[in-house]
Amino acid sequence: MTTRYAVLLRGINVGGARKVPMADLRELLTGLGHGDVRTYLNSGNAAFSSDTAGEEGLAASVEKAIEDRFGFTVDCLVRSGAYLRAVADGCPFPAAELQGKQLHVTFFSGPVGPERFAALDQRAYLPEEFRLGDRVLYLYAPDGLGRSKLAEALNRPAVNKGITGTSRNWNTVLKLAELTAG
Repeated sequence: MTTRYAVLLRGINVGGARKVPMADLRELLTGLGHGDVRTYLNSGNAAFSSDTAGEEGLAASVEKAIEDRFGFTVDCLVRSGAYLRAVADGCPFPAAELQGKQLHVTFFSGPVGPERFAALDQRAYLPEEFRLGDRVLYLYAPDGLGRSKLAEALNRPAVNKGITGTSRNWNTVLKLAELTAG
């Protein structure tokens, strides 16, 4: 059975380092046997169809192909279209009332529980807030991510130890859900 997926590459094309041109990413994914490959923006987002099941196995194959082709490692997360739709539908903030730059989603490689964030006093960062979902963290940052003190605290190594995460703004989350709709 063919499923639509998105692959999220972490930390590419930022500040001129770890360059992965989107045309090359499309070619790489097609070369792995995936169909209907489409990229979105220049920040490591692609959608594709695959008969291969399993997000972790797909992510590992993309990571290996990128390392073989470009000579550096890139953490990749693969998520199904159904999962991305559930993330969009499950947003605990009034997304329709917010600008895309005010709402972000961090996708994690595995489940995250509240104990991971217990040392953070959320009240100290108000009006910024975060809420957890299924392998995601929703972040409301009214002044945008670049000015967010809460985002800075959430990105500390102690908070992210042992797990891979990559963030996307709300507009990108919605676009990926659209590109992977079955």
